[in-house]
Amino acid sequence: MNILFAGTPEFACVALQAILAAGFPVPLVLTQPDRPAGRGLRLQPSPVKQLAQKHALALAQPRSLRLDGRFSQDAALARSAMEAAQPDVCVVAAYGLILPPWALNLPRHGCINIHASLLPRWRGAAPIHRAIETGDTETGITLMQMDTGLDTGDILRAQRLAIAPDDTTGSLHDRLAALGASMVVEALQELVHGPLARTPQPHAGVTYAEKISKAERQIDWSEPAPTIARRVRALAPAPGACTLLHGEMVKVLCCEIDSDIINQDKRGGQILLVNDAGITVACGTGALRLTRLQRAGGRPLHAREFLHGFALAPGMELGGAAQSGKPA
Repeated sequence: MNILFAGTPEFACVALQAILAAGFPVPLVLTQPDRPAGRGLRLQPSPVKQLAQKHALALAQPRSLRLDGRFSQDAALARSAMEAAQPDVCVVAAYGLILPPWALNLPRHGCINIHASLLPRWRGAAPIHRAIETGDTETGITLMQMDTGLDTGDILRAQRLAIAPDDTTGSLHDRLAALGASMVVEALQELVHGPLARTPQPHAGVTYAEKISKAERQIDWSEPAPTIARRVRALAPAPGACTLLHGEMVKVLCCEIDSDIINQDKRGGQILLVNDAGITVACGTGALRLTRLQRAGGRPLHAREFLHGFALAPGMELGGAAQSGKPA
């Protein structure tokens, strides 16, 4: 059975590695074009491209798969490569491009998507982030038979996974990636012997996981401490929740609710306590202790190390442009 694989980030790499380890031939890999990254903004290949090159797999990196769009020549070349690969099925994992009908129908068994949620909850681009941010206690992997809708296809497999109280998007991502890889290999092994059973998605319980916006990254200290804590975990390690400190935007990568402090009269964003355990900050209700932070261009540091570069004291404030980090 020939597998056409389409994916871009590390989540997809785990699945591709498992498919290769299971012995399935992968005559072609689709991944996003190289993107500028790092301080020098040099073009960087995607994790999937790097893995495909390591295994000497054929690659296609179209900017679009629409034959009638701006990058129609890219799409036509990709279509030729996909047809030449003679795929029996296409496995899609966080690819990042929309597959038009011709691409969905090209493999004889269609396209199977590895989606990091229990569909129909959290359709869309950021299901792991949104599950943590909202306070869900479980998530999972859904293998879906793709159609032309946004994550609306029939369910082939679904498996639940608990979300721990201290899970970040990073830690949950790794467990979900491993689960998705094992599930898709099992499904492909079954597909060799015949079609997979399909269950239409229920109409009830649909939610959408919108892509994380830049505005969402900035912490609003007027919100309750538990809400901010969930957002910090949801955005860690990337893109990272951030706040203004001494006029510099700083990432907050880890925090915990400081239950020893009852914030009754302090304005959100005001520093209440600074010590080796962290920086305790007042929120709309309650307080958070910031324990791991990162300056622009720097490495993540425990608060104890981070404080070597900042002279902070109770009464100073974190927040927007009007709150420059100076004593209140």
